[in-house]
Amino acid sequence: MKLIFLLVGVIVMKQIKLTADYLTLTQLLKEEGIIGSGGQAKFYLQEQPVTLNGQAENRRGKKLYQGDIIKLSSGEVYEIVKA
Repeated sequence: MKLIFLLVGVIVMKQIKLTADYLTLTQLLKEEGIIGSGGQAKFYLQEQPVTLNGQAENRRGKKLYQGDIIKLSSGEVYEIVKA
């Protein structure tokens, strides 16, 4: 795990290992137990801000690649890495 130090505290960045060329945002949310099914992704993304590399992202089918950084409204941060 990487630690990023900020003026107000420490953020733990969880690394997600790619087993294919990419992972969709919905797959990430499901694999991390944030949503129970793919159908919930649409509603989750409408109500909970998610950023991808610092930009707002609400497309559930958005492809995530090595080096991408995803931040959830709960404060959780994920980095996509090669397996």
